[in-house]
Amino acid sequence: MPVMENSIQFVQWLRSVAPYIHAFRGKTFVVAFPGELVSAGTLPVLAQDLSLLHAMGIKVVIVHGSRPQVQEQLALRNVESYFHNGLRITDAAALECAKEAAGELRLDIEAAFSQGLPNTPMAHAAIRIISGNFVTARPIGVIDGVDLELTGVVRKIAAETIHPILNAGGLVLLSPLGFSPTGEAFNLTMEDVAVSAATALRADKLIFLSETPVMRDSYQREIRELSSAQAEDLLKTNQLPQDSAFYLQHCLKASCSGVPRVHIVPFDIDGAALLEVFTHDGVGTMVSYENLESLREATIEDVGGILKLIEPLEADGTLVKRGRELIEREIDYFSVIEHDGVIFGCAALYPFASEGMAEMACLTVNPDVQTQGDGERILKHMEKRARAAGIGKLFVLTTRTAHWFLKRGFVSATVDDLPKNRQQMYNWQRKSLVLIKTL
Repeated sequence: MPVMENSIQFVQWLRSVAPYIHAFRGKTFVVAFPGELVSAGTLPVLAQDLSLLHAMGIKVVIVHGSRPQVQEQLALRNVESYFHNGLRITDAAALECAKEAAGELRLDIEAAFSQGLPNTPMAHAAIRIISGNFVTARPIGVIDGVDLELTGVVRKIAAETIHPILNAGGLVLLSPLGFSPTGEAFNLTMEDVAVSAATALRADKLIFLSETPVMRDSYQREIRELSSAQAEDLLKTNQLPQDSAFYLQHCLKASCSGVPRVHIVPFDIDGAALLEVFTHDGVGTMVSYENLESLREATIEDVGGILKLIEPLEADGTLVKRGRELIEREIDYFSVIEHDGVIFGCAALYPFASEGMAEMACLTVNPDVQTQGDGERILKHMEKRARAAGIGKLFVLTTRTAHWFLKRGFVSATVDDLPKNRQQMYNWQRKSLVLIKTL
C-alpha cells in the first residue's frame, strides 16, 4: 500500500509541474548566488537543480558572488578591507584578491557541473559552461567624497554573444568582474551583474539565491509577492535588514527595467530554486512589475467604457446582456484595465461568501489587444482580489471560452457544484459550461 500511495503522489506531483515545464521551455533565467552559498557547501546540489532546469529546455545564465572568498584572500595577505555605503573600496591589492577568488570559484562551478554519477540528476547531463569577457564595466568613481578606486559598475553585457551560446545549449557563467575597453579590470557586485544581464538578455526571470531569510512585513508575516510599487513603498519604511533591502533594491531595478519576474529565495532551503519555480506559492519573495494605475477596481466613471467594451459580445450572445443601470449598481464588483483613459479590459467578481466561492463574470478584452496577455492579467488580478476576500474557489459560466479557462487551471464541474443561490439563477436555455478553480 505505501508503494502505491507513493506512486500516486509522484504522478500527481509530475502532472502538477507539467504546466510550468511547458510554460518555461525556451525561456531565459538568470540565476545569481552569493559566495556564501559556496562556503555553505551547497554548490553541488545547486548544480544538480540548475542542470534539471537546463534539461527542461530553460536557458540558464549563472552569476556568482565572491565576497567571503575575497575576504579570505585579503586575510591571507594581511590586507585590511575598507567599505563605503556597503561597497568595497577596491585598491590594487583587493583587486588581485577578487581575481584570485573569481578564478577559484569559476573552477569550482565548472567542476560542479561536470558531475555525472549514475542515479543523480547530473547523470548523462554533459553540460557545458561558457565564461568570458562578456561584461564591460567602468569605475564607479567618487561617492560622498570617497574614491572607490577599482570598484566598478556594469556598462554593457555582451548579449549578442551570449544568446547564441544559450541557443546552442550551453550555460553561461558571469563573474563579478568587468573589463574596460582600455584593458582595466573592475570589481563588481554580483547583484549589479545579475540585474544588468537579466535586463540585457530580456530574461523571463531573475532569481537571487540569497543568504537572507524570507522577507517579512511589520506583522512578521512572510512576504510572498510584491508589485514594483509595493517594493518601493516597503523600502521607504526602512524596516528591512540591510542585506534584504540591498537585494530588494536590485529586484526593483530589474523589475522597472523590464524583467517580468524577480525572485529572492533563501538558499538554505533544499531545492529552493526548483520550489520557487515549480510551485504555486514558491518559497521566497517575488517582485513583478504591474502598472497599478492601469489595472484597478472600477469606479462609476468607468460604466460607459465597460458598456462600450461588452456590447459587441452581448450582441453575439457571448455575454449575458447587462443594461447601464445594472452595471451602475454592480460597479463595485468590476475591475478594469485602462490605458490613456480608455477601458480595454474588464471583469466582475460576485462573492458567495457563506460558501467560500465567487463567480467571475464578464471577462472581456478589446479584440485589438487580445494577444498581449491582458486577459490573463485580469484573471490573476481577480484571483488576488478573491483571495483577499477569503474566497477559496472561483467559478465561471461560459458558452464560448471554456478552453481558455481550462488552460489556466479551471476544471469542469456541474450546476450542482455551484452555490445554492447561483444554482437557482442558472439559465438552462444558455446551457453554460461550469468551470471551477481552487485558489
